[in-house]
Amino acid sequence: MTVWDRPEPPHRPVPLDRERIVAAAVALADEGGLAAVSLRKVAARLGAGPMRLYGFLSTKEELFDLLVDEVQGEILPEERPDDWREALSVLSHRTRRTALRHEWLADLLGGRPTLGPNGLAVTEAKLAALDGLTDIDTALRAVETVSAYVTGAIRREIADLRAERATGLSEQEWQRASGPHVTSMLATGRFPALAKAVHDGTDVDAETSFATGLDWVLDAVAAQLARP
Repeated sequence: MTVWDRPEPPHRPVPLDRERIVAAAVALADEGGLAAVSLRKVAARLGAGPMRLYGFLSTKEELFDLLVDEVQGEILPEERPDDWREALSVLSHRTRRTALRHEWLADLLGGRPTLGPNGLAVTEAKLAALDGLTDIDTALRAVETVSAYVTGAIRREIADLRAERATGLSEQEWQRASGPHVTSMLATGRFPALAKAVHDGTDVDAETSFATGLDWVLDAVAAQLARP
């Protein structure tokens, strides 16, 4: 029995329900990351004893499942675009924006899919975008490929943001601080391709980089769909 199927216990002596528990857990995670979330801390925020939560949850992993499913509700658009490419693009960009609002989501993306209503709805929306355009196996591989790119790009962006906060250096400040070392290494001539990238490459912001990479992945999906 999953956490979503389990009946909720009576609301006494402190009124509790799964919605309040999840809202408290999301607030704790937004404030301090996943390390700030535990059944004990959620119970304390709700003014209840920790044992009360075990009527709703068996493990912290179930709590994390509820956390992911809750914020996945922010990914779904109000209206689904008719074009498959636009539909997958909208879902991808909304996933990124959701992760930037809830940075802890990056730590939980890419594992086993959650089986909550919002998680299933997101998966349904991705597969429905390709419904009728190809066979189901091709649709599954396409969705997996796009999801793998989105997860990787989000994790890298969030890691950069965390590093910036940890070091107190912006990306530009970090590049200037490490510039002498990089310059001396490139001067050895051992890294000609990297030297060209450093000297001639165009620096873009995270959103532009994400959008460009996503377009390339969707181009690959389109090419696959066009095959006889």
